[in-house]
Amino acid sequence: MIRRVKNWLGIEGVKLELELSDSFSLDGQEIEGKVVFLSKTEQEVTRLNITMVERYSRGRGESMKIDEYLLGTMELEEPILIPAEQPMELKFSLPFKVIRSEMDQYAKRNFLLRGLVRTAKWASKVKSVYYIIAEAKVKGVALDPFDKKVISPA
Repeated sequence: MIRRVKNWLGIEGVKLELELSDSFSLDGQEIEGKVVFLSKTEQEVTRLNITMVERYSRGRGESMKIDEYLLGTMELEEPILIPAEQPMELKFSLPFKVIRSEMDQYAKRNFLLRGLVRTAKWASKVKSVYYIIAEAKVKGVALDPFDKKVISPA
């Protein structure tokens, strides 16, 4: 009985961990990494979803605004069998496209405006944080395992 409850809650089930490089190129078109699965019992992953998100914040105090942009996503729907007590690695290549603001586009086209744009962004407290989320759907489990890693542009 206790084993069924543990399996249903995912306590001794599949754990996943993202392994990525610490930085990536904003001009790049894909980011490579791997997902490492580990389980105490044999389990079946029915779906794996990997997404890249930009969290764009600007302003200060109560006037702060935060937007999140989906830059890339991939979904694997083929079943993956995770053996007991053995780590399993799955390599991936996630395509993404960075969304640039008008200020960033001006700065990229004209090197004389780069300093002015950088100063304006600093004054407006503009900040972008990029992260990758991996979430797996495990057969017979209510709480799905996931991992989130913050990466920074090079």
